[in-house]
Amino acid sequence: MEELKMVDTHAHLYVNQFGKDIDEVLDRAKASGVKRVYLPNIDSKTIDDMFELCDRYPDYLFPMLGLHPCDVKADFRDELEKIEQRLDDRKIYAIGEIGTDAYWDQTYIEQQKEAFHIQCEWALKMELPIVIHARDSLDMQIEMVEKYNGTLKGVFHCFTGNIDQAKRILDCGFYLGIGGVVTFKNSGLDKVLERIPLSKLVLETDSPYLAPVPYRGKRNESSYLVHVLDKLTEIYDVDKKKIEDVTSGNADQLFNKWSNN
Repeated sequence: MEELKMVDTHAHLYVNQFGKDIDEVLDRAKASGVKRVYLPNIDSKTIDDMFELCDRYPDYLFPMLGLHPCDVKADFRDELEKIEQRLDDRKIYAIGEIGTDAYWDQTYIEQQKEAFHIQCEWALKMELPIVIHARDSLDMQIEMVEKYNGTLKGVFHCFTGNIDQAKRILDCGFYLGIGGVVTFKNSGLDKVLERIPLSKLVLETDSPYLAPVPYRGKRNESSYLVHVLDKLTEIYDVDKKKIEDVTSGNADQLFNKWSNN
């Protein structure tokens, strides 16, 4: 069998859940066929750990910077200022993860919107893509992106929406990030993807969260991306190499991996 070369476009491998065995986790990822992993930031306190891990694996792990919507609080402007000061520390590949989350707590939903727009301005200025988190807020989040009239690029991470929402996202020029949820028996995501071109998808794990079947409920890791790949081969009725080639090419285009910007 030809070696697979997948890209995990979204994994928080720098968090405490990987503190004791990150080297083994990355060895397994490489052995499974993952050639590259992109790391989304959470808040100002996670930046150093993320950068340090990327320094240990400079040709394998690639960072992005942003303020996760669940960490948008009353002091969000101070948090954004701390993160903005780090934007020029090194090459980053996206602004993320950013967006809105109405699932856990809606207390700061208006501040989440404001933080999103501020960070979109960073992305436009730096000519970077954005990585969007939209939990229980997908329609609202799509509307916010639509107002940029195609000037933004990026990915809706952990897409679990319906076909109409998917089409609106694609009309904005964004990709859909597909992870472990697609393997869940009753997610319904397979029926949506049947109507979406493979050319609009990128793969992700969201490690350590949302592990695919057969690891659902356990710590997720990048090596489990192969289970997402397997499910997509069923949905699209093509071989694994085709899924890998198209989604990895999409990831390279999204993050402009080989640019000198």
